[in-house]
Amino acid sequence: MAYNKTKYLVLVGDGMADYPIDALGGKTPLEVAHTPNMDLIASCRTGCVRTIPEGMEPGSDVANLALMGYDPSLYHTGRSPLEAASMGVELNKDDVAFRMNLVTLNKHSDDEIIMVSHSSGDITTAESTQIVNDLKSCMESKEISIYPGVAYRHLLVWDNGPEKTHTIPPHDVLDQNMAEYLKSNDPVVKLIKNSWASLESHPVNIQRKKSGLKEANSIWLWGQGKAPAIPTFKELYGLSGGVISAVDLIKGIGRYAGFTPIQVEGATGYLNTNYRGKAQGALDGLNTMDFVFVHVEAPDEAGHNGNYKEKIEAIERFDKDVVGVAIEGLKKFNDYRIMVVSDHYTPVIKKTHTSEPAPFAWATRKELESPKEVKGFSEKTAVKSGLLIEPGHRLMAHFLGAK
Repeated sequence: MAYNKTKYLVLVGDGMADYPIDALGGKTPLEVAHTPNMDLIASCRTGCVRTIPEGMEPGSDVANLALMGYDPSLYHTGRSPLEAASMGVELNKDDVAFRMNLVTLNKHSDDEIIMVSHSSGDITTAESTQIVNDLKSCMESKEISIYPGVAYRHLLVWDNGPEKTHTIPPHDVLDQNMAEYLKSNDPVVKLIKNSWASLESHPVNIQRKKSGLKEANSIWLWGQGKAPAIPTFKELYGLSGGVISAVDLIKGIGRYAGFTPIQVEGATGYLNTNYRGKAQGALDGLNTMDFVFVHVEAPDEAGHNGNYKEKIEAIERFDKDVVGVAIEGLKKFNDYRIMVVSDHYTPVIKKTHTSEPAPFAWATRKELESPKEVKGFSEKTAVKSGLLIEPGHRLMAHFLGAK
């Protein structure tokens, strides 16, 4: 299937969608935030997309596979194999990849171990790389290999590892007691606990403690799976593409899709990410590519941290410095389509993902030149539109103009 040379740009504000918050007068962060650029796009077309198939976990892996036009029920084998692809780690057929977070646990006693932070208080890449490289000496074996990633996100590959074991995403259990889980004799739990002695005395943690920062005092393994078999985006849609993200997961999906990774200096995945650089990188990529997928993690991180003020700030910066810059820069092309979308909900009050259909909006160049009444981009306006794309992987063909 082939499309014309229209340029296509998808801008994902990870976890932007939320629930009404009492402190915001019963409004969501999207409703409160100043978002004139997303509002403009929504005046042309808005709706909801079910990115999480029934029975699947509402993770960013599942949701972004769907947004890229892939049916998660066919192509999802786990989060970590996608991250391995981004890191250039080739998996053998018997390898099981695990996401290895550096987390902060408050170990009050054997019966009370609280998950304080899924990100070790937003640890830097420089700090975490030093920690993970030092962990290699005490944790690697003939079967197990460890690879440093970005910030708190790292990779463990286990030859013939326990693919079907029960693991828990750490961002789903913030402030919860994990003692019962950690009493298990499961080999994954044993590996987690084996990291404690080395991390407790690590120089990075000693310095972070002195500075009043959260310590990376445990690894946390989850999101395991084997390498998937995924057709390229060009095979499915006839278009060449690129991907921009600070998150290995998204870049990994892009690699399987055959996308070119576009590097942006200062892309962190946090509130301080290089928003404008991501937009400019996408515009530069579209000079030679048909399609670019841009992912911004900051709203999701704020949701996991339960911080609605930071979530509003992240959404406003996404609107101004990503969406706004993109709309202006796209004017140099003869024709284009632009989409903004939340891959899933990350409600501040829940601090984790939920699976209801998330809001999207998209427009053509012609539509943006003569927009209709601006009603705002929000969860409420998306639902009121009556447009629901289900299953979610069909949104891509809808956006590209497939008949």
